[in-house]
Amino acid sequence: MHDPRSHRFAAALLLASVLGAFAGCGSSPSSPGTGADPAGMVPASAPLYASAVVRPSGTLKTNATAAARTLTRQPNVYSSLVGVLQIPGSPPLDYHRDIAPWLGANAGIFLTSLGTSKESGIGQLQQLLPQILQGGAGGGATNPGAWPFGTTTGVQGAIVLDTSDSAKARSFLNTEAHHAGAHAASYRGVAYQATPGGVALGIVDRFAVLGSVAALHSVIDTGLGGSSLAHAANYSKLLSSAPSGVLAHVYANPVASASRGAPSTSSLLGLLSGTHPLDVSLIPSTSSIALDIDTLASGAGPGRGGLLASGSEGAQALSELPGESWLAAGLGNVGVTFAGDVQALHGLASLATSSAAGASAESSAGGFNVKGLLEGILTPLSALSSPGARTQHDFLSWMSSAGIFASGSTIVNLRAGIVIHSKNPSLSHAAIAKLGALLSKTGGSVQSISIPGTDAAISARVNGLPVELDIANGRSSDGQTKFVIGLGEASVQDALRPSSTLSSTASSSAAAATLGESARPSLTVDFPTLLTLLEGVGLAEDPSISKVVPYLRSLTTLAGGGKNLGGPIERFRLVLGLQQTG
Repeated sequence: MHDPRSHRFAAALLLASVLGAFAGCGSSPSSPGTGADPAGMVPASAPLYASAVVRPSGTLKTNATAAARTLTRQPNVYSSLVGVLQIPGSPPLDYHRDIAPWLGANAGIFLTSLGTSKESGIGQLQQLLPQILQGGAGGGATNPGAWPFGTTTGVQGAIVLDTSDSAKARSFLNTEAHHAGAHAASYRGVAYQATPGGVALGIVDRFAVLGSVAALHSVIDTGLGGSSLAHAANYSKLLSSAPSGVLAHVYANPVASASRGAPSTSSLLGLLSGTHPLDVSLIPSTSSIALDIDTLASGAGPGRGGLLASGSEGAQALSELPGESWLAAGLGNVGVTFAGDVQALHGLASLATSSAAGASAESSAGGFNVKGLLEGILTPLSALSSPGARTQHDFLSWMSSAGIFASGSTIVNLRAGIVIHSKNPSLSHAAIAKLGALLSKTGGSVQSISIPGTDAAISARVNGLPVELDIANGRSSDGQTKFVIGLGEASVQDALRPSSTLSSTASSSAAAATLGESARPSLTVDFPTLLTLLEGVGLAEDPSISKVVPYLRSLTTLAGGGKNLGGPIERFRLVLGLQQTG
C-alpha cells in the first residue's frame, strides 16, 4: 500500500540534498554575511529541518567541490542549482548576477509540519533532485514546476538564507515577486509579498525567506521572540555532538510532528531511528562522503529500534554472513523491531518505485523489474510481521538478531538471503509451516522440500519474483539455530554453512578502518559488483534505477556501523567511498 508518510520524510531529505549540493556554488564573498545559524529563525516545533554552509571556504570548500564533482562527473556541478530559488512565474536565474551579490554563508530549509499534503508536491521535489545532481551547463535553472512550497503543492515550509547585503537581497526578492505577480502583505508589522499560488517572500532580521505563507509567518513569530529550533533542547544536544567538517545536516523530530497532529514518525524515519530525534551530518572529503547519523534516546524499549541502532548484535550478525557477500547488513533485536522495520521497508520500496510512475512496468529481458522484486521479497517478511498476538507468539517471540546478504555477480551464481537467529528452535521450526500457510493464502504456491542440515523447509513462489524462495530452519556450523529465507537451496546452504564468514575478510577490516571511532561494521556494499549484477539482468535500465546509475558508477563501497557517544546519543556512521580519477 502506498504510504504518504514515507514521501513526506523523503521531501525533507530531498530538500537537505538540495542544500548540501548547493554548498560551494561560488567563491566566498568579501562580506560573508551575518554568519548566523538559520535555525535561530526556525520555529522549535518544526519536525524537519536541514541546513548547509552555502559559501564554504578553505578545506571545507575543497572537499565539497571535489566530492560533488566526483559524484556528478560534471566540471561545474553548481551551475543549475540556482533554480532552487526560482519561484513559479519568475524567469531563470543567474547565480553570479542574481544571488552572489547578497548570499551569506549559511542556509536552512524546514517544514512546519508533515501535514496531509497531496503527493503532487512531493512528486515535484522528486523531480527537483535529479536536475540538481545533473549539474547542467550554461548556468540554467531547474524546472520551475519543481518549486516545493505553497498552496498549489500543499507543502508547508520555507528556505531561510543568511545575507551579506540585505538591501540587495530585498531587491532580488522584489524582482522575483514582481515576475510572479505577487501582492504586498504584512504580518505583525513585517512586510512581505505573496503570490497567488501561496508563495511568500520577505526579509526577516537580515534573513531572506522564501516559502509558504504559513511558514514565513512562523519565521516572523520566531524572530519576534518565539521559541526557536536553535534553542530547543533536543536540537542543541545533538548539535553539540556533531563532528567537525560538516557541510550540511538534517534534523528530524518525530515528537514535534506528533504534537502537531501529524503521524508520530514516517516510514523512513522509523527505519533509521525508531521514534527518537535524529540529526544527520554530511562530511565531504576528496575520497569519500560520510554521514554521521546521531539519535537521541534514553533507556530501552520498542522505540529504541531502527536499522541504525548501534547495538553490537547487528555487527555480530553481519560478521557471521558468507565471506563473499558484496551486500551485507546486520540487525539487532529484531523480535522487537521487526514489524516496524518491515513497514519502513515497504515505505522505501514505494518511494524507490514511485519515481517511475507512468513508465513501463514491463519486466526486463531477464524477467525482472524493480517493483516486482521488492514486492516479492517483502511478501514473506510482511507475513512474519503482521499485527496480532498470534504473530507475536508464532514468529516474533523467537527472533534475536538477523542478517541480510547477497553474493555473486550474475543471475547464475547469485546467492541472497535473510538469516534470522532463533532463540527457540522448536518455535522457529513450527514457523516454517505456519509461514507457508500464510503465503498460500496470499496466492503463493508452497510445497515442502528437503534441504540437508535443516529440520523443516518449504519452497515458495510468490508474485513478483521469477525465482522460488526456499525457507528453512536449521543449525549452522557453530550450532546456532537459524531461520533462513533464501533465493534457492544454494542460498540457504551458504547462510547456514558458509565456506568463510565476513569476520575474517579483508573487506570487513577495511570497512572497520573506514568507519573509525572503534565502530564495528553492520552494513557493507560493494557498488561495482552491484552494478555488474544490475546490468547483467537488465535492471540498470529500469525507470526506478536508471536515474541513479550514473552516480552509483562514481561510488566504490559503503560502510556503516554504530557506537554510543556517551549518555543518550547513539551514532551510526555511513561512509561512501568515491572513485578516484587521475
